[in-house]
Amino acid sequence: MTTSPFGRVITAMVTPMNPDGSVDTQGVAAVVEHLVATGHDGVVVNGTTGESPTLSSAESIAMVEAVKAAAGDRLAVTAGVGSNNTAHAIQMAGEATRAGADGLLVVSPYYNKPTQSGLLAHTRAIADAAELPIMLYDIPGRTATPFAVETLVALADHERILAVKDAKGDLWASSQVMAATDLLWYSGADEHNLAHLAQGAHGIVSVVGHVAGRQYADMVAAVDAGDLATARSIHHRLIPVVNALMSTSQGAIMAKAALVELGVIAHATVRLPYVEGPPEHLEVLRAGLSASGIGVAA
Repeated sequence: MTTSPFGRVITAMVTPMNPDGSVDTQGVAAVVEHLVATGHDGVVVNGTTGESPTLSSAESIAMVEAVKAAAGDRLAVTAGVGSNNTAHAIQMAGEATRAGADGLLVVSPYYNKPTQSGLLAHTRAIADAAELPIMLYDIPGRTATPFAVETLVALADHERILAVKDAKGDLWASSQVMAATDLLWYSGADEHNLAHLAQGAHGIVSVVGHVAGRQYADMVAAVDAGDLATARSIHHRLIPVVNALMSTSQGAIMAKAALVELGVIAHATVRLPYVEGPPEHLEVLRAGLSASGIGVAA
């Protein structure tokens, strides 16, 4: 199996916060230790699940520094630096590099909906200016702009564009790009982890990995070994917790609540426009954790 500068079992990490909304630095370190202990070899900082739209640029860079300081060489740290402003993305890529990131996550521009030609030029401009390997993030449900198959094939020629986090939900498009390029493919939607791995994905960038890292590491290992029966069993066992985290409200909200349930962090605080889940959502979460065999703190 080809090695990766990003890792293979990766979680898109939450940004722990204190009740006043400030970043909880002790919580950051605690989450990193939890991820290391549960089968991860990589982490994404300042992604959607990290509430990146509500973090200032300074906070985003401080998160990279804090996670890298806590992880050392135990986790590959990939920093989200995407923006719908190309110049800002280039600036953030440079700052994240200086802060110690091992790789960069670049999402397609959101809201302004560029053409595919504009998306190609935007992404190449960031990659030309960057010094670190880049994972593209394809999530048109949030950005409104997908990476077309042809665009990804063209971007694969760039020496720093090495991987794709795929949350598009189009398995056939994924197959076409994987067949045509050497891009390392990552499932970016937990409900599709098994499907992507079975058709050749290199790894996962997960939200449910906050609570199911060991299980996902076992799934990756099972697919590597050709043991699809075991991988499928894991996939089926995790259905309740995937539904609880990803279908109840928002992944970031529910992942923080789950980490509180597991005793990893003290507070499930999120920033507006997110709000914490109501009691009935916590009931769904607890039921999902229990049904998937994931224990909670006493």
